[in-house]
Amino acid sequence: MALLMIASLIWAFSFGLIKKYLGGLDAGFVAFVRLALASFLFLPLLRLGKKSAAAAWRLFIIGMMQFGLMYVFYIQSFRFLAAHQVALFTIFTPLYVTLVDDLWEKRFRPRHLWTALLAVAGTAIIVYSSWQSKNFWSGFFLVQASNMCFAVGQLAYRRLLPCQPGWQARHGFAWLYMGGTLAALLAMLFLSNPFRLSLNVGQLLVLLYLGLLASGIGFFLWNIGATRVEAGILAVCNNVKVPLAMLVSLLFFGEHTDWLRLLGGGSIIALALWLNYSRDRSISVL
Repeated sequence: MALLMIASLIWAFSFGLIKKYLGGLDAGFVAFVRLALASFLFLPLLRLGKKSAAAAWRLFIIGMMQFGLMYVFYIQSFRFLAAHQVALFTIFTPLYVTLVDDLWEKRFRPRHLWTALLAVAGTAIIVYSSWQSKNFWSGFFLVQASNMCFAVGQLAYRRLLPCQPGWQARHGFAWLYMGGTLAALLAMLFLSNPFRLSLNVGQLLVLLYLGLLASGIGFFLWNIGATRVEAGILAVCNNVKVPLAMLVSLLFFGEHTDWLRLLGGGSIIALALWLNYSRDRSISVL
């Protein structure tokens, strides 16, 4: 669980950085650059002989969905929504994680659904805001598409890892990023004109942070952490980044919020995580 918390802290800076510095750039271009940087970061660790062609192909496909399509939808949503609204609508990810996991396993576990709903309620208390915007629904559905891609991708990775005995995750993680890079590249080429873009120094530095740290290191820590916890805890951890993002926005980007909502919602999220953990103490979360 510690790995999930570290990744969440890294990602907490992404909302404000994207909105402030990259909001006007093409979503496919931003997704392509950050995933290409993440790919280069892990390419030296790639071991072609460590896994079968079938496993590499599965990683590639998972990366196209979890990273590539997810980022295209997510970054595009900033054209229609404020940063805090994007954060708000990511609260639905835990629902997708638990429900897709139960559908995958052909079972229904009410406890996971209720703890995920509790986490959603806590996060909604923190970031609740007006829904009055002409572009609201466009942004909303873009974020939901992003949430679904991220949920399905991380669950698929959790199921693939146990099927590869002796597999060191770092040796194949580049396949995920290369799959995501291809998906973002196709979106950029077919939906925009990247050759008309011009970047300033600040935007370049933000892209480096997002590509090497948020995408490269962050997703590696997240996917490894996702293999070490039960799906219910994973669902709740998906929402921890939201209150963290609120704190970062308050401290570093000059935004304002209701501190009572922040403390109240954060307490509810902590309660949801404790309820899940207290019922699954046999699971390794370190």
